[in-house]
Amino acid sequence: MTPYYISIVGTGYVGLCTAVGFASKGYKVITSTHDPEKAALINKGIPPFHEPKLEESLQKVVKGAYLECVLDREEAILKTDITFIAVGTPNKPDESIDLQYIKNSAHEIGVALKKKEIYHLIVVKSTVVPGTTENIVKPAIEKRAGKSCGTGFGLCMNPEFLREGSALYDTLNPDRIIIGEYDQKSGDVLETLYRDFYGEGTPPLIRTNISTAELIKYANNAFLATKISFINQIANICGKIPGADITVVAKAIGLDKRIGPLFLNAGWGYGGSCLPKDVRALIAFSKGLGCNLALFKAIEDVNNTQPYRAVELAKKHLGDLQGKRIAILGLAFKPNTDDMRDAVSIKIIKKLLKEKVNIIAYDPAATNNAKKIFKHRIKYAPSATECISGSDCSIVVTEWEEFKELKPEDFAKRMRNTVLIDGRRIYSPSEFKGKVKFAAIGLGQ
Repeated sequence: MTPYYISIVGTGYVGLCTAVGFASKGYKVITSTHDPEKAALINKGIPPFHEPKLEESLQKVVKGAYLECVLDREEAILKTDITFIAVGTPNKPDESIDLQYIKNSAHEIGVALKKKEIYHLIVVKSTVVPGTTENIVKPAIEKRAGKSCGTGFGLCMNPEFLREGSALYDTLNPDRIIIGEYDQKSGDVLETLYRDFYGEGTPPLIRTNISTAELIKYANNAFLATKISFINQIANICGKIPGADITVVAKAIGLDKRIGPLFLNAGWGYGGSCLPKDVRALIAFSKGLGCNLALFKAIEDVNNTQPYRAVELAKKHLGDLQGKRIAILGLAFKPNTDDMRDAVSIKIIKKLLKEKVNIIAYDPAATNNAKKIFKHRIKYAPSATECISGSDCSIVVTEWEEFKELKPEDFAKRMRNTVLIDGRRIYSPSEFKGKVKFAAIGLGQ
């Protein structure tokens, strides 16, 4: 094992899962945050968010003294050899990328490095638009540290491709590693770390320049968003054609090796902390370059309107929605997470509230986060069966595994009007039709 001692700036999905991943293989890791409550939770082995298997692994590495979380960023830098920057990069009101956390981190790292004599590698893992690492991070560190990049410290850009709901697994089993290097020494140090970490299981590793590495992440997410919006457009066509079924269409085209089956699940659109903000940031960034990204604007337009298909289907089967009781099954933007950022449930619920609907919702993990958004404007059920009880319509918004276990009889005997709208295609139309008033995204009536 390399003797590297690792620090990670940021304790969100990327930062904490990366920290736990390294620590689980025996590396000493210091994470840092300015949030005392979050630091206290992490040092007790409690993740500040829901992520499968993370709590068990976090408790193990904290107990084994392989990972600690500190409030003093300088301490984290001075005690370690490699620092990963994994802070958030949200959108500004104009949808361009907000780099305030990146700038603050670079400033703090530079101040700490001024007190350090030996070489230290800085790795930007946050998603940033091309030019950020070299034009913002590098000069900020150089100015505060009084050192030159390449001699006083190293610099790399190392984009992450973690999926919420399987972020820890993806940390330990990546498809590839991208290293954008300022110079060869910086790239060599980071490659040595990863080859030691993954051993014989080291995935394909690409070394390139920093700006290319930055763009790779955006190209990756924009392509995934494209596939989702594409299949949702085809699903909307299917919904207008009697007998057409998007699940069959998707399966058939997914067998084409040029297309592949992943990200061809029709639904209410994509959400979360990555795809929406990254597509918006790429559009805003490219506008500054004089590039008109008509394709990506269309992708975003499709995604912005797709959630309202749920309301349209409810009206089709119930007529006037005022006073109706509608059950929302799933609030998180995807299963196995409690993340509500850009969740399609938000758009669906807000639209239903405008229709003066009585809403009751259930999610296995995201209810507390939903309460921060909707407060008492909607009701919250303790289980799926209680959520659908007495409802006029049930809408499947998030494809949690427990929802897949519900049978037609569960809806038929509990609901007042048995309108079931499957927005994630988790139910068999042939099994449900005739027992409930069944509608689904991409299913011709």
